[in-house]
Amino acid sequence: MTGADLALGLRVRLEQETPIPLAAGFTCGPGEMLALVGPSGSGKSTILRCIAGLHRPRVGEVGCGQEVWLDTTRGRHLPPQRRRIGYVFQNYALFPHQTALGNVLAALGDVPRAARQRRGRELMALVNLEGLESRRPADLSGGQQQRVALARALARDPSVLLLDEPLSAVDQVTRRKLQRELARLRQRVNIPIVLVTHDLEEARMLADRVCILHRGETLQTGTPEDVMTRPADARVARMVNLSNVFHGTVVAQVPGSMTRLRWLDHTLACRFQGGFEPGQSVDWVVPQQYVILHQRVRPSRGDRENPVTGVVEDFVLLGDIASITLLVEGRPDVSLSLTVPTHVARRNRLQRGEQISVSLLSEGLHLMMPRTESDANAATGY
Repeated sequence: MTGADLALGLRVRLEQETPIPLAAGFTCGPGEMLALVGPSGSGKSTILRCIAGLHRPRVGEVGCGQEVWLDTTRGRHLPPQRRRIGYVFQNYALFPHQTALGNVLAALGDVPRAARQRRGRELMALVNLEGLESRRPADLSGGQQQRVALARALARDPSVLLLDEPLSAVDQVTRRKLQRELARLRQRVNIPIVLVTHDLEEARMLADRVCILHRGETLQTGTPEDVMTRPADARVARMVNLSNVFHGTVVAQVPGSMTRLRWLDHTLACRFQGGFEPGQSVDWVVPQQYVILHQRVRPSRGDRENPVTGVVEDFVLLGDIASITLLVEGRPDVSLSLTVPTHVARRNRLQRGEQISVSLLSEGLHLMMPRTESDANAATGY
């Protein structure tokens, strides 16, 4: 994202200790979707309310383009009606007595009366609701209600669109359809979009960048791929469901080539990662897609493939994939998780108690600074 994009986009910095702790900061450029991801109670919805002007933090700044909506140092706090915000609430908050079109028209107060019907129908078409204009919310499906709420949010010609878990109340099939529609909508509106979701897969599919939150604090912001394969620390790794988090020691650095890491009785080859010194204690993670099962007849011994053996502790078939938990070197305190296609598991006759070998591919091993001294001195496996 260029400096010009940031100047035109949304800028947020929020701090407070009570009633809900906040220490969050991020940007979102025009045409970009930023996903706020974190567990319940991490402050995601409160952050949206601060952007919209529905909650005033103790300290903070919120602005978009040349407009400043909040600046606590200067005592500036514009009310919600003076912020050009489109907001889709989790429960949609439609007017039950109004038709679908009537709900959209209610947000077109600044549009001349003669043009409202035309603009309202354009917005209904934008979200693929032609022909349903006269239905009331009770006569619409959950997915249709969500699209009415989205059309109403866009009716304000917003500078920023805020989506608070907009797909959480619909079934899985409808959710997939709406995800595709949101992706298409992004191609038609060139404004910052902030999406609150607890669904990591949804964030990966829809968002350009992800902001990981915990107790109101921004822990890491980056592309979904970066955050979910190169977390900032072990805490982020666990929050993005990376189970293979361990502790080791850097033993050598070969600039431009590789970093060597000592773990248990293994010396692992990793992609080169600067900023770490030989002898330094680190946390490290390997996403499951970089854990590769060896064929029994052709075990791998490549230098950058880091072969590891272990005993299958848990083996579960989940449709087309098999989930495996491996006790490394048979140690009950060090487990490694991986998935393989079901047909591969069957071909290799995998079952509990079997000894197998896997590779930890060097390009997937990611080093992290231990968060505390106690983390640095913790057991080898988490």
